[in-house]
Amino acid sequence: MMSSWKFIRPMGRTLKSIFVVKHDEVHMFNPLRLTLARKRRGMKKRELASQVGVTERSVSSYEAGSQEPESGTLKNISKALRFPEAFFFGDDPEFPTPDVASFRSLSKMTASQRDSALGAGAVALLLNEWIESRFELPNPDVPDLGREGGANTGGYKDRHSKEPEAYPSHFSAQTPEAAAEMLRAHWGLGELPIKNMITLLESKGVRVFSLAIDAKEVDAFSMWKGGRPYVFLNTFKSAEHCRFDAAHELGHLVLHQHAQPHGPDLEREANAFASAFLMPRASVLAMAPRSATLSSLIRHKRNWSVSVAALNYRLHALGLTSDWTYRTLCIQLAQAGYRTSEPESINHEKSVVLEKVFSALREEGLSKTDVAHQLSIFPDEINELTFGLMLNALRGGRTRNDESVSRRAQLQLVKG
Repeated sequence: MMSSWKFIRPMGRTLKSIFVVKHDEVHMFNPLRLTLARKRRGMKKRELASQVGVTERSVSSYEAGSQEPESGTLKNISKALRFPEAFFFGDDPEFPTPDVASFRSLSKMTASQRDSALGAGAVALLLNEWIESRFELPNPDVPDLGREGGANTGGYKDRHSKEPEAYPSHFSAQTPEAAAEMLRAHWGLGELPIKNMITLLESKGVRVFSLAIDAKEVDAFSMWKGGRPYVFLNTFKSAEHCRFDAAHELGHLVLHQHAQPHGPDLEREANAFASAFLMPRASVLAMAPRSATLSSLIRHKRNWSVSVAALNYRLHALGLTSDWTYRTLCIQLAQAGYRTSEPESINHEKSVVLEKVFSALREEGLSKTDVAHQLSIFPDEINELTFGLMLNALRGGRTRNDESVSRRAQLQLVKG
């Protein structure tokens, strides 16, 4: 059974002291932030130049730092990229690169889709840094279960493949299966179904953010940065698919710390890990339907909060259904449209940590405008990264003037 979690606030510390503007500081235009903002919007230099009314060479000069945009031009850049002008005068941002992010379908993504997702990751790093300077979050407890120098290919086929018969075999599933069992044992989960994947990940120190990118090619991605694990989930997908994505990215985090998280072999391992982690062998053997039909799978998928397709895969991987039954069900799933939608879908999971952070801010009377001002990022941008929690949690909070900092405020996440 998963533990409940709550925030506690140390005596004598408040959040009122964290908002401050240092008027004596002079900030220079930061070209790296212009590059970040442009890539976040999935724009090429030529497109931005056209919208701003300058040449492509000028945009290149701005991003190279050899020329600063004039005031009017900067205002147009701010409007085109939907970032406040103040955003372009901040410190150097960290921009994740494709070699450290575990993009599932990197070959299928366009460069602009990849850049937009990585740009969202860069903004999330800024947001997480801001949050961690004010709150104490769980330390990472994500063990390294991989093998240095590469991963066992295991004979897996990408789960986006249109060839259903290529799902993991019993023999090839042993390595990811063992890793999933080891992690469950390490976290004390036993064989119980996982009620909330995001809550579980956050309780183990994984920073989880949402990607509001309406593109099927952008599933999810994960990465390690500054010793912290991050997972980004595309919320345009069904709740069941998001849970599988979260478990898939967890597989990358624990199995592939010593390898660039790319390539079909590593994707197959992460798929197999996710399947075993969400649907433990003993649990499935105990609760699997006696007769595997489409209707019985729809009923039984509730036990593990997974998609019908994922349960079909798992039953076949464990030898509980024949090849003929498995393929027949795959055809029926496709005919029913259950590869793009999910029958009797569950509600989407959201971040518990971020919800509590925003609730704490609201208790202190801070509005979404206050937070956005401190980060120099528009509220909508932050909202897209936080499962829509920011605007809901901070709606109605009063705007107030910044105050001097006397001491750092902390909220600590502890077991209750």
